[in-house]
Amino acid sequence: MAAISSPASTILMLEKCKSMPEIRQIHAYMIKTGLVYQTLAISRVVAFCSLSGVSGGLDYATSVFHRIQEPNCFVYFAIIKGFADSRDPLKSLVLYSQLLHCLGEFDGLEFSLPSLLKACGMSKAFEEGLQLHGQILKTRFLFDPFVSNSVVRMYLELGQLGMAKRAFDTLPSRDVFSWNSMIAGYSKANEIDLARGLFDEMPQKDLVSWNTMIDGYARCGRCELARELFDMMPRKDIVSWTAMISGYTFNQRPREAVHLFREMLHVSIRPDSAAVVSVLSAIADLGFIEEGRWVHGYLRAHKCSLSSGFIGSALIDMYAKCGYIEDAYHVFTNISHKRSIGDWNSIISGLALHGLGEDALEIFHEMETIGIEPNEITFLGVLTACCHSGLVEEGELYFKLMKENYKISPKIQHYGCMIDLFSRAGNLKKALTIIHDMPMEADDLAWKAVLSACMKHGDVETGELAAQRVMELAPNDSSCYVLLSNIYAKARRWDDVAKVRSMMRERGVKKIPGCSTVYANGKIHEFLVGMEMDGRYGGMILSKLEEVVCRLKLEGYEPDLTQVLVDVGEEEKESLLKLHGEKMAVSFGLINVGKGALIHIVKNLRVCSDCHSFMKLVSKVYNCNLVVRDQNRFHHFTNGYCSCNDYW
Repeated sequence: MAAISSPASTILMLEKCKSMPEIRQIHAYMIKTGLVYQTLAISRVVAFCSLSGVSGGLDYATSVFHRIQEPNCFVYFAIIKGFADSRDPLKSLVLYSQLLHCLGEFDGLEFSLPSLLKACGMSKAFEEGLQLHGQILKTRFLFDPFVSNSVVRMYLELGQLGMAKRAFDTLPSRDVFSWNSMIAGYSKANEIDLARGLFDEMPQKDLVSWNTMIDGYARCGRCELARELFDMMPRKDIVSWTAMISGYTFNQRPREAVHLFREMLHVSIRPDSAAVVSVLSAIADLGFIEEGRWVHGYLRAHKCSLSSGFIGSALIDMYAKCGYIEDAYHVFTNISHKRSIGDWNSIISGLALHGLGEDALEIFHEMETIGIEPNEITFLGVLTACCHSGLVEEGELYFKLMKENYKISPKIQHYGCMIDLFSRAGNLKKALTIIHDMPMEADDLAWKAVLSACMKHGDVETGELAAQRVMELAPNDSSCYVLLSNIYAKARRWDDVAKVRSMMRERGVKKIPGCSTVYANGKIHEFLVGMEMDGRYGGMILSKLEEVVCRLKLEGYEPDLTQVLVDVGEEEKESLLKLHGEKMAVSFGLINVGKGALIHIVKNLRVCSDCHSFMKLVSKVYNCNLVVRDQNRFHHFTNGYCSCNDYW
């Protein structure tokens, strides 16, 4: 510190500072030597502490600031900007009022105004923002592009689109930032057509404006228009590709996302972590492992860090949702020294999805032991694990632990898990008590959990109540009508079945057809329930299905005719059962998947009990392994047994 003897050398040292210990050491020397009274030098201390983002810096800057007898505009600017970017941005407005009182004039204020306008937007301080705007209109600052653009952005942050547009229209000059701010603001507010109008009017478009429009269209579910702009772009960067890939994934169009990811690599664009996470999410939605292994191989070949940008979590999630929970766990253990809370959450949720509730709880205990604090997503995975494994007492325990030990207020999803937990276990009274006592209104998913359990347990009265609530909350959801119809059919109340179907026709609600897909020979093959199989290929599948049914009957298979919930004869019921998509997919797999290889099926609805029994016997008679992912969970069939232990 002997080298510090003048304001110039002090400033030079301050510019080289990288940490709070260093700044404290220099500040201490300044106090001893009297340099602390040099305004220029002490202002640099305030600036470093306010603007560097180091932990504790803003508090230290405030302490120093209050000891400066005559702070100048630069000192005020530094401390105002520091608070504007902090968790308490309104403090910057208090400091600004002090600055006005000290100066008595406007010279130098333009440096602080963008930060103050940002603080108003972040804090939703509309009145204060209006006052600032009024002050700006009385000064020359309106002609400063940084200030005028900040006014537009402030109104957009406040949700005042009309005032933002008026401010935009009266700008003395509009630069690319002005246009992009308005386009982004409209897009964020889902006013995508207004954004497109400005985009078309924009004299010179840059990459930001193109990417904003693509992302905006994608978030509004208009992927075709997003792709149209994407294809029209004169030049695409990684942000453009990622926006389009993410858009496809967000809108449940995983095949297009995977195809575009491959196309991006083909033109030698290296993906960022956001693109990798999006494509892994798309692959997880598809449920087939080949593309996932290929992406994982790409990451290894290019030495991409699995701890970067949630890639590890997404990879664990992908393997789990594709049915390969062992691979998910292998990824989890390989990044043990870099695990984030997201990695722990992914493996717990993955184990829950596979019905491995006790394993999920072991992981949770390990997480607690090493001192990683769980969050609300962790407990959602833990409660789901208890739900899928029938661990009722454990579920109650962890729900209490979440609230009392970790002080996490349950969200509606946590209450939904508890409702589902008790409903599946047949304790519908307890499920309804939770619905009645929870601090928010139950959503359609909670009532559907009750409705589904009423179907399983034959509770017509509670089922009618639950169906009525789902129809009110989600009138276009066909599943509640189907479940209510099935409850009536199970009770042989055919007139009520007819009334429910008539209600669906009157309201224009269409039943979602059951669809099962299987991956074989490099392609995804789909089978719809009751679909007609024509041609030589179809004939082979039907012939194989007949053979399978005959062999299973020799082993004691009896079709569960109670699963056909229409009023027809037994022979016709058996024919209808035979044409369930899962059975056709299994038959196709037995023909086309190599002996000993895994047959992997993805179904869009819950697997019925007859198909469940059918597949258990197939795994035993044909000595094969089947994995079925239905709407709720995974079923692993081996040697006549299912991993769900018939609890699903």
